[in-house]
This record gives sequence, C-alpha cells and structure tokens, in this order.
Amino acid sequence: MKTEVNNIYSQAVIGHFLCPQNSYNMPDADAKGSIGDPSCGDSLTIFIKVKNDRIDEISYLVYGCPASIATSSMLSMLAKGKKIEEALEITENDVEEALDGLPESKQHCSNLGVSALRKAIDNYYLNKGELV
Repeated sequence: MKTEVNNIYSQAVIGHFLCPQNSYNMPDADAKGSIGDPSCGDSLTIFIKVKNDRIDEISYLVYGCPASIATSSMLSMLAKGKKIEEALEITENDVEEALDGLPESKQHCSNLGVSALRKAIDNYYLNKGELV
C-alpha cells in the first residue's frame, strides 16, 4: 500500500527516519554545534569527539520532520571517521545525494546538518585555543 510518505521520500530517507544512526546525547563531547530553523521549527545539535585529527565519534539530537532526522543521520555517517578537513568539505548536496534526493520543500533540512557540523568543528578549534 502506497502512503504519502512513500510518494514523497526515497527509501533511503525512510530508512534513516525509521532507524536513525548515531542519535544520542554525548555529554563528554570535545565540541558541539547547534542550529535551528525558525521557519519550520527544526533544531539540531551535533556532538563530536576528535582523535588524531579525525572525527572519531559523532552524534546528534534533532527535533524535526522526517527529512531533518534522516539528513542528520546520514550526515553523521558521512562525517564519522573523516579527517576534520574532509568533514568540512561535506556539502548539503552530498547529504541529499547519499539519501537519493529530497523533495524541494525539504532540501533546507540538509543545510541544518552541514551548518551544525561546521559549528561543532569551529567550536572544537576554539576549545583548543586555535583560531578558525
């Protein structure tokens, strides 16, 4: 049986919405970055632990629609294990492509994750006393 969700979202988006990866609070994170979208009410906090200049662990807490949950999950998978410089190169388009696309009205959701990740990395450097 087809539902509205199946007509709007790819199977990858549905999978990450139903079984989000790396979704948990990380009280001992090296840094975190938070962002929200007042126009839709979505909010996201990304937590990172860095080891040997790599994102060793990443998690997030998200409040939002299925697309926000799925994009946060996918972003965490794309960033985990990457060198910080590589993680900074992840784009909204990378997240959307990894999810086999998003409806146009939901593409802003991928911006949340990328922006929160960049803020977390900026805060990591600030916490270390390095300029960003």
